[in-house]
Amino acid sequence: MTNLVPPATVTRSPRRLWLPLALAALTLVTVPACGTEKTERAGADGPPSTHADTAGDRPGAAFTKMLDEVAHACPPSAAPEAPPTGPAEPSTPGPAEPSTPGPGETPLSDPIEPLAPTAGPEVELNARDWCAGVRHEQRIAEALWDLTDPAPTEVRTVVNDLGYIDERIHGLERSGTTTRFSLDLRDRGGRLCLNGSAAGEQTVVDMCVAPTTGPFTPAEQSAHQGPSPTP
Repeated sequence: MTNLVPPATVTRSPRRLWLPLALAALTLVTVPACGTEKTERAGADGPPSTHADTAGDRPGAAFTKMLDEVAHACPPSAAPEAPPTGPAEPSTPGPAEPSTPGPGETPLSDPIEPLAPTAGPEVELNARDWCAGVRHEQRIAEALWDLTDPAPTEVRTVVNDLGYIDERIHGLERSGTTTRFSLDLRDRGGRLCLNGSAAGEQTVVDMCVAPTTGPFTPAEQSAHQGPSPTP
């Protein structure tokens, strides 16, 4: 008779059971940590965020910055001085030499003296606006001289490229071969504005005076009909 021998019972050491469990737990903890580390590293090494500072990129902020740059060498704002009440003084003091009348001419008893202006940019704009206005006239006129066909869209593009925003451009319209426009440059309580006439080398840009407050209306300006700089 054959005696059946029961299989031997294998007894596992508690230490051997603990080691696989510890390794499994360590794997579960390490894998998420690695993923988190990769995510954080990707965020640090990746491209910068496309979210821009809205305050710095606003057209109004860029426009104000341009105005400050144009007027950086100008005196601070101050109230315009009252115009003189009498005739303008001659530029060179001293007695005027009498002119010799020509044949058939009657000599004048008293010389005609020019009168000082009582209105317009010369007397209504403060020192900062007047100084900045000369610079605005120059830079805009020079930019428009190169336009052989100054259509309104082309004029707007040139003026925009100089930093003048659409909200400050008024009355842009074409008349024959000329495109006329106005610019509202009021800033820091000033009254500066510009009237422009784009016509290639015949371009004219003049300072004007806008109301202190309220909406800008080109028809309510006091214009300065001075000569524009020549190329």
